[in-house]
Parts: sequence; structure tokens; C-alpha cells
Amino acid sequence: MKLSKTTFKDYKEYPERIIQFGEGNFLRAFVDWQIDKMNKEADFNGSVVIVQPLATGLVDMLNEQDGLYTLYLQGLKDGKAVKEHSVINSISRSLNPYSQYEEYLKVAENPELRFVISNTTEAGIAFDENDKLGDTCQNSYPGKLTAFLYRRFKTFNGDKAKGMIIIPCELIDRNGEKLKATILKFAKLWKLENEFVTWLNEANTFCCTLVDRIVPGYPRDTIEEIHKELGYEDSLVDVGEQFHLWVIEGPQWIANELPFEKAGLNVKLVDDVTPYRTRKVRILNGAHTALVPVAYLYGLDTVGHSVDDAVIGKFLRGVMYDEIIPTLDLPEDELKYFANAVLERFMNPFVNHYLMSIALNSLSKFETRDLPSLLEFTKRKGELPKKLVFSLAALIEFYKGKRGEEEIKLADDEDILALFKELWANCDGSNEAYKKIVTTVLEYEKNWKMNLNNVSGLTDAVTENLINIEQLGIKEALKSVM
Repeated sequence: MKLSKTTFKDYKEYPERIIQFGEGNFLRAFVDWQIDKMNKEADFNGSVVIVQPLATGLVDMLNEQDGLYTLYLQGLKDGKAVKEHSVINSISRSLNPYSQYEEYLKVAENPELRFVISNTTEAGIAFDENDKLGDTCQNSYPGKLTAFLYRRFKTFNGDKAKGMIIIPCELIDRNGEKLKATILKFAKLWKLENEFVTWLNEANTFCCTLVDRIVPGYPRDTIEEIHKELGYEDSLVDVGEQFHLWVIEGPQWIANELPFEKAGLNVKLVDDVTPYRTRKVRILNGAHTALVPVAYLYGLDTVGHSVDDAVIGKFLRGVMYDEIIPTLDLPEDELKYFANAVLERFMNPFVNHYLMSIALNSLSKFETRDLPSLLEFTKRKGELPKKLVFSLAALIEFYKGKRGEEEIKLADDEDILALFKELWANCDGSNEAYKKIVTTVLEYEKNWKMNLNNVSGLTDAVTENLINIEQLGIKEALKSVM
């Protein structure tokens, strides 16, 4: 038995109020799940028309299942391991604009349509000068959206009440601004009338966003057991973690149209998304990057085991609460709440997150994720953050490429690997040799965008930690910063 509206007895139809570019696992486990919750718990009364951004995709499978699919959410919820599932009933139909171009544009003629959602990957918001306004589908997402908005503008004679709220979810900084700028480029390229540009600017709201939920997606390895558990077949089963966060930079009146709060969703409508993006990069990503070399050299292999370990777990919490959070400007209770949620996510018993899978390009990751915290802590406190400094020393040791007798499969740019290979090959084990390694790494401006030897006390502190790691071993060396 296949999942469809005939087999799903609670199936409901809702007015089409959202057009969504993208039909992948993330949007279905994040946005479409939230629409489903708002329909059930906050009387939103709206459904999604999905537009496949590429010529090939999942729209046929979605239509075969009447837009229905099962979503599993699994992870820690209020400190307890929870695995739950539900059928998501928020998609009305799915279109392939490459074969249904006119049907796609006719969606723009719907007076009830209000929202545009998208996730077309980081490369999706791009200008393609070969896109034309005509009878065939444009290649780029912004090209498709420009044609769509132009049809809406013409249909309603520029009525400003028929503008759209446009909420891109692509993982690029200032995504809403970039999308709007690209659409304006198409308006110029296609020589569209000034009235359209005015309508675009005055009647439409482009939001910048930050999205956060880990979505492993289709559970290929366990799908047979899942089908037995469900009692029906579903070709579009999706899996996500319990945690979700959607930060939307836009006017507060959006909350009147999207009842996120009433549905109990973790959505923040803010004036500036930047501090939230900084918070995520510094706390979540920064904690990951600071953890990897220390935990891996300590003999651990996964994030979960690292958080559970008495010593490494304490080290990680010290990095997050004592050294990263004091460098951020959001309210402290918000930051601690987010850090607590991050630790819960790290301890997700349903996910084996291997340290080596996040070790790729660790040096450049330290520069973007951890160095700003190190420098800001030093500036605010007048001293170096001991644990972040230790992590930097452990990272240099990690790039030696050995964990005891075991080889570490390093993955980084060739120049980085060549630098460390030469430095460690020429190390004779003297304190002077270790200081030379540290000095050379810290002055590698191609990675750090500055000479870190100029940070007061940093060279000596990293050198001391590296010597301790080399001579005493990571477990004994860690005691000096705990």
C-alpha cells in the first residue's frame, strides 16, 4: 500500500498560498513541516506549490503521493532521546517548469498567493545572462522568479497589495538582498518597464534568513524496517533532527501573516540576522572545530562520545561557555540556551557524527570559526583564552598526521599539507624546533589573513602547549588548561 490521499485518512486540502522553489530533503523537513504545524495548530490555512528548480527532480514522485510524505524527527528533546514521525500534509501539487512552464506562470495569477520560499543550493542565487523572458523556462532560479513576478505584476496591473513576501533559505550571507539584486539585473537585461521595478521595490518584501536543522534525509539503510513499522510504502520518507531554528530578518508585521509563535515554532523575526549568524558560526561550528583535534588525539572518534567523555566533555563546555559566549553581544540567556541546544544536538543518539568527517580544511575553519573568538576574548579580557589556545596547539599536532602509531588521513589544501609536512619532517624534538613550527604556522597569512605572532603572548602559549602535548601526551597536557 502506497502513501496517498486515499490511504491517508486525515488528508486535507488548503488554499495555495506559498510557491516553493526546491523539493529536496531540507525544505520538506524544515519549511513544509512548519507549514503543516501552522495549519494544524495555528489556523494558517495554506498549502505549498512546489516548483522543481532543475529539469530532473522529485516532482513526479511527490505528485504520485499527492504531496504527502512521512517525516521522522529524532534526537534529544528536553534531555530525552525521542524518535517520532508524522505524515506532512502541506504540499498541494508539484510542477516541473521545464515541461509545465505556462502552468507554472499561471500560479502567479492566484490572488491568494503570498509567499515565495526557496532553497536552490548555495549556487542557486546566480545571474545567467543567457536567460530570456519568453515561452521557455529560464535556467537560473532568479530568472524563473523574475518571470513569475512579472506575470503577477501584469495580471494585477501593478496592484501593490499583490506583492509577495520572499524568504530564501539558501545558505549564503544576505541571501534575500542577493536574490533581489539578481532579479533587478534581470529586469534591466530584459528591459522591463520602470513601473515593474517600482512594484518590485515597493510591493515585495525580501527577507534575509538563517536556517538551522540537520537533515540526514532519506533513510536508505533502514527503509525496509521503516515501511514495516509504518504499514505503507513511502518513497519520500525524510529524516531530520529535533532541533530547528529559522531566523528571518524582516518587518514585524510578517508575524501577523505567518503564525509561527502560535504553532510553538522556534522562529525569530529580527531586525538584523547578523548576530544570529555569528552565534551559529562561533558556538556551533566553532565548538566543532575546537573539539576535533583535541578529542581525536585523545583517542575518541565521534562527537557524541566526546561530549559524553568526562574530560573532553568538560573541555568542550569550557570552550563554549567560558571562552566563546563572553565574546558575543546577544543576551547571555539566549546564548546559553543556544549552547545547551547545541550540546543536545552533539549528543544525538541517532547520529554517529565522526570527528574525521568534520576535520576537512580544519586550519581555514579555525580561522573563520574560532580565531574571531580568540581575538575578541583577548581584547575584552586582556588575556588569552586557554582552551582555544590549547585547541590551536592540538591542531598543529593533528597536522603531524599521527595518532600514536595510527596515520591520520589529513584533508586540506595542498599548500597547507605541504607546509606541515616540511615543518614536522625537520623537527628534531627540541623546544626551539617546536617554537619554529608554531611561529611558521602562525605567520602563514594566506590562511590567517594576519600574522598571529603579533598577538601578545600567543606564540609562547601555543608553543608551551605543543611541547606539553609532544612530551607528556595529550591527556597529561590537557590538565594544564582544565
